[in-house]
Amino acid sequence: MKFLSLVYLGYMFIALYFLSLFLLLYKRNKKTMFQYPTSKKTYSVSVIVPAFNEESTIEKTVMAILRSDYKGLREVVVVDDGSRDNTLKIVKKLSRKYKKVKVFTKENKGSKADALNFGLKKASGELVAVVDADSYVRKDSISKLAAYFDDKKVGVATCPILVRNTNNFIEKLQAIEYRIIAFTRKLLDYVDAIYVTPGPLALYRKSVLKEIEGFDTKNLTEDIEATWHLTSKGYKRRACLATEVTTTVPSKYFDWFKQRKRWNIGGLQCINKYKRYFLTKGMLGFFILPFFILQTFLGLVGLSIFIYLTSSRLIRNYFFTGYSFEAGTALITMKDLYITPSVLNYLGIVLFILGAIFTLLILSIMKYKILQKQNIFNILFYLIVYLVSYPFIMVFAINDMIMKKARWR
Repeated sequence: MKFLSLVYLGYMFIALYFLSLFLLLYKRNKKTMFQYPTSKKTYSVSVIVPAFNEESTIEKTVMAILRSDYKGLREVVVVDDGSRDNTLKIVKKLSRKYKKVKVFTKENKGSKADALNFGLKKASGELVAVVDADSYVRKDSISKLAAYFDDKKVGVATCPILVRNTNNFIEKLQAIEYRIIAFTRKLLDYVDAIYVTPGPLALYRKSVLKEIEGFDTKNLTEDIEATWHLTSKGYKRRACLATEVTTTVPSKYFDWFKQRKRWNIGGLQCINKYKRYFLTKGMLGFFILPFFILQTFLGLVGLSIFIYLTSSRLIRNYFFTGYSFEAGTALITMKDLYITPSVLNYLGIVLFILGAIFTLLILSIMKYKILQKQNIFNILFYLIVYLVSYPFIMVFAINDMIMKKARWR
């Protein structure tokens, strides 16, 4: 048990370390969190929208892009990736009505990255925005992100991805999660440690994408991989809290599970691909990789400890119960009802409370209505149940990696 206590203490230390880091970053930069630069130049921008069976959302996605207030918006390149519904028909109709909309079709090869690389070859802008076909950029999104590129070392910029559909319970939980992710991504910006610029909206410098030879078609999270690739080349990643893009999230548990498993598999692929940089090269090796690995596997450690303690206790109780029946002794005594407090238990409670307070702080800053009765329940469920599901999903992701069942769809 001494070994388990040391592991548990290490677990607590790492969790408290990163919580403290985020709190310090916020305290130091809270006055500038929502600031953004002003640009001295108007860049030409191409927007790539990869689409596969997106008939229910594609028109609204394209129209949201066309409503952009950025004067440098040159074109919207829609790549129909072998859709079997009315996606192609809808975008062709839009292309006849709007000159900026350009439509291309290709054979589906089971990879979003392949569609993005195809679109990249057709794009003519200095900057290239990637927008998912079920996401909706705000009018000022591109203009605010483009301003970061006056710094020649910036390779990509992104903004908060917020949930558009918040009708059922699983959607509302994701709405909480996405706000927290967006805020912590901005905090990581201050130490040049952004490790993903998500697919719903990321604005890249086209020359940089060409330098890294586009997106990795073998990776299930091409957005994480591209961000790490840019980082390894010394390019900065930036996040802007002053704008946003909304996206459609899974509305069914099984679809949510499949998406999160894919994210985990893609993360594992990135770790495997860039493991050679561990503790050797800049922020990627000295912070992002260790942070990502700890974030990925810390939950597994906690889950393993929980399973071990629970199973060992059940086994002991099983044998104790059998022996008690045979010996005719009491199954429960007053001594069994006495709970001995321990430092480890107190640490766990303190960590949970601190994490909950930090979560509430983030949600209040990100304009989430905390005090509504339903939202209070959602937050508690998110903290107690939703987050606990992460390591279980990782177990399935690792299994799929081992069994070589990793697929985009």
